[in-house]
Amino acid sequence: MHLDELRALLARHARPDGTTPIEGVLISKVERPNVPSASMSGTVLALIAQGAKRLALGDRVFEYRAGQYLVASVDLPVTGHFTEASADSPALGFGLTLQPAAIAELLLQSAADVVRSGGALPGIAVSDAPEELLDAVVRLLRLLDRPRDLAVLAPLTIREILWRVITGEQGAIVRQLGLADSSLAHVALAVRWIRSHYRQAFRVEDVAQMSGMSVSAFYRHFQAVTAMSPIQFQKQIRLQEARLLLATHPTDVTGVGQRVGYESPSQFSREYRRQFGAPPSLDAARLHNATRSAAPTLP
Repeated sequence: MHLDELRALLARHARPDGTTPIEGVLISKVERPNVPSASMSGTVLALIAQGAKRLALGDRVFEYRAGQYLVASVDLPVTGHFTEASADSPALGFGLTLQPAAIAELLLQSAADVVRSGGALPGIAVSDAPEELLDAVVRLLRLLDRPRDLAVLAPLTIREILWRVITGEQGAIVRQLGLADSSLAHVALAVRWIRSHYRQAFRVEDVAQMSGMSVSAFYRHFQAVTAMSPIQFQKQIRLQEARLLLATHPTDVTGVGQRVGYESPSQFSREYRRQFGAPPSLDAARLHNATRSAAPTLP
């Protein structure tokens, strides 16, 4: 029952750009399977109401479909695509940005056994959506048909959705977002630094120290959260940035490689081809000719 109404609400309120009048809420509608594309996951709850999607993070592959949700507790470089979608039965999804401050506020009001945290957990996970979560999402989207109630009731319903998630099967992963001393918080600090300084070489020991962890603990926790080493993570960011640049500078392959931190054009070409399945020049031409106005989709 909840999924049927959720599909109807998502189909009715889907916009080309994926946005909604509710801050932090996205609606995704895709009418055909698409090719895998690289992006950053964001910190998000993504719930599928119709269709299916596949997401790769390092060597981990996640598949989720109608009635399942994905949570991402760190902004990670992922490759994903919808695998089931058609004009008659489009893929439909709901997305909610996870804000650390909102999660921390709920944890402060909760019992100690909810707040308890262990070691580092994966940054992405998939679960079946319980009825209570589906019901809360449906009630939130119903507010799109009642603009007068939106400003007052939407924040309350979003709090309920967050509570259902942090007390649910993947709650430990999401709760880390609100805990300043969690392993995730230390890894997230390193992730942000690497993303901001992806062009420059770095010593893992220095990033570990900056993150407040020993080198051995840093390696262990970083791998657990991101499914890759810090150097592999940097390479993923470099290649994604290179692909974005090549979409607008398709003839400057060497220059793009240098701009993202590669000193060797041959290494850049080799790693780019391994990541995206085509050499930079060929992929750049394909990207340049493709439409660049596609609506954002869920992770």
